[in-house]
Amino acid sequence: MVPMTLASAIATGDLAQLPSRRDEDWRWTDLRGLIRALPPASPQGRAWLWENPLSGQLDMTVGTVNGRGHTDLDVAAGDERFVGWRFMSATPGTSNQAELWVDVAAGAKLTLIESYEGRGAGYLTDVAVNIKIADGGSMERIIFAEDDAEGISVSTADVTLAPGASFAQTILTSGARRQRIETRVTHPGQGASVRLDGVYLLRDQRHADLTTVVTHGGLEGTTTQLTKGVVRDQARGVFQGRIVVERGADQTDARMGHHALILSDRAEVDAKPELLIFADDVQCAHGNTIGALDESAIFYARQRGMPQAVARAMLTEAFVGEVVDRIEHEGARDVARAWVSAQLGTAT
Repeated sequence: MVPMTLASAIATGDLAQLPSRRDEDWRWTDLRGLIRALPPASPQGRAWLWENPLSGQLDMTVGTVNGRGHTDLDVAAGDERFVGWRFMSATPGTSNQAELWVDVAAGAKLTLIESYEGRGAGYLTDVAVNIKIADGGSMERIIFAEDDAEGISVSTADVTLAPGASFAQTILTSGARRQRIETRVTHPGQGASVRLDGVYLLRDQRHADLTTVVTHGGLEGTTTQLTKGVVRDQARGVFQGRIVVERGADQTDARMGHHALILSDRAEVDAKPELLIFADDVQCAHGNTIGALDESAIFYARQRGMPQAVARAMLTEAFVGEVVDRIEHEGARDVARAWVSAQLGTAT
């Protein structure tokens, strides 16, 4: 049976191909109930200036405007690359698709800054990212997702690791009308390691769905995962994390954490962390908390002359800062901190 996806709906023009709340993994990000007609294909677009402090440091920047086609990114054995890939939706009321294929050879290292930029309203986008990392290769993927408030955006990454490879990812998103960023990792064990992190900062009626699936298929693999979110107004955050430890994947070490703050009565967070373990001799754990800011900490700050709004913003920034601090690339980490400050209104 062919899975129902946004990609298949755009390709066929058939709304019945859209995932809906009847699909367990899509029950909180219902597309079929939202999309009443598929918009026309996006026309050829033109890139705009990238206001990113890292742009001058990148070895290469690839701009994909309105989902134009297929991009290959190959890193040769032993090389080290720092690359930016921009996916830009520039035309309101249209639909587009794009693909990125990444191949990191043995012993190579890639840092990828991936951005999703919405410059039109009411667009519909689907992006497929395919990543292969060979023996001893490593990749850090940092995603800045700044879709338009009326955009609908789905990004799905399939990551395959060889023994001894490492993959690290940090997602920073402000959401969209509907947004889903999904990552599926095939983990071989055998010394390979994975880190999957995320930050979602949502306001108004924005929606963000961070979904991950990591399947451990071999001995002695490690996965660490930390996602933190903040929702206010009528925003909705979704976290779905699944770690599967197959038979024979003994001595797996997998840990997952999701923690969220709800800052208004009408905001919502839906979380579903899962561990499916079919092996013995493993160390696996998950944690999930959803709550509000510590009022005693706010009171303490106000007693020392800090306005309430500033105190709340600074406590929120500290809350998500733990995720940002795990970014390995120093320049990207600094940009991520600035992004969080701008979203929370604490930038100076």
